[in-house]
Amino acid sequence: MRVYRSPAEAGALRGCAVAIGNFDGVHLGHRALFELARAKAAAAGGPAAALTFDPHPVRVLRPGLLPPCLTPLPRKLELMAACGLDAAVVQRFDRGYAATTAEEFVERDLVGALGAAEVVVGHDFTAGHGRTRVDGLRPLLAGHGVGLGVVEPVTSDGLVVSSTKIRELLLEGNVPAAAELLARPHDVDGVVVRGDGRGRALGFPTANLSTEAMLPAGGVYAVRVLLGGRREPGTPLAGARALGGVCNVGVKPTVRDDGAPLAEVHLFGHGGEELYGERIRVAFVARLREERRFPSLDALRDQISRDAEAARALLAGGA
Repeated sequence: MRVYRSPAEAGALRGCAVAIGNFDGVHLGHRALFELARAKAAAAGGPAAALTFDPHPVRVLRPGLLPPCLTPLPRKLELMAACGLDAAVVQRFDRGYAATTAEEFVERDLVGALGAAEVVVGHDFTAGHGRTRVDGLRPLLAGHGVGLGVVEPVTSDGLVVSSTKIRELLLEGNVPAAAELLARPHDVDGVVVRGDGRGRALGFPTANLSTEAMLPAGGVYAVRVLLGGRREPGTPLAGARALGGVCNVGVKPTVRDDGAPLAEVHLFGHGGEELYGERIRVAFVARLREERRFPSLDALRDQISRDAEAARALLAGGA
C-alpha cells in the first residue's frame, strides 16, 4: 500500500475511489467503508484509497475531549493495508486545515488533488469547517461528477460498531467483546523500558511497555506478543517472533504506591535476554482477573504462577 502525506502528493491516484475518516481502530465499520471503496474502484477501473487525518481533529479543536487512541498512525496504516487498499493519504490536521470549508475540501482536495471518481463515507460523516453532513456533501460532489457512497451503521450481535463503543468495552476489561468489533484482538505497540526489576526478583521477569495506544482496564490478561520485526508505513509487520504471555495492566498495588498505570508482560519461552529499547506488540486475548493487593510478596508470587498457568492453558486452547 502506498502512503502519501497529503492529497497534493497523491496525483497518481486520479480516478480513485476514496474512503474518508479517522479510522481509529480500523474496526468492522471502517472495513465496510474500505470494502465499498474497493468495489467502486474495481467498477471504475481505478485504485482504492483512504484519506485520514493526523493528528486526530479533536486533538487540535478540543484537546480536553480527546479520546484514548486505539491505533496510532503506524498501526492504523498497517491495518488499512491488510484491508486490501492500494493507497492511504494522510492529511496533516492543524488549525489552518480546520478552517477549510466543505466546498474547498471537495474542490481542492478530492477533485483537484486526488481526482476522485467516487467518495465513500459513514452515515455520520461531516466535512469542513461548517461540519457539512452527507446530504450537503452529495450535491457538492455531484457538481464535479463524483459519486458518493454512504455506509450505514454496522452492527455485531446487536451492538453498533464504533470506536467509542470499543473504548467502553476496553475500559470494562471486556477484551473478547472488543475483539468482536475490531475483527481482531486489541493490541498495543510500544518500546520496552526499564522497570524496577521486581518481576525478575519474583522469578517472573517482565518487559515494561511504554505505549501511545489505549490500554484496557486494570487487571491481568492472557496475551499474544510479537517481538522485533520490521515496520514500514503501510506494510505488515515482518519477521517478528510470536510468543504467548501474561500481562499486568495497572499500578502494581502490592509493590508500588505512586499510582502511575503501566503494562508489564511476562513472556513465555523467552530466553531472558534484555529487551530494553526493543519494540513489541501485545494483543489482549482474555482478562484473567482484576488487579489487587496481596498481603506478601510470596502470596503475589504464587498468584503470578497461577496466572501464568491459566494464560498458557487458555492460549494453548486457541483463544
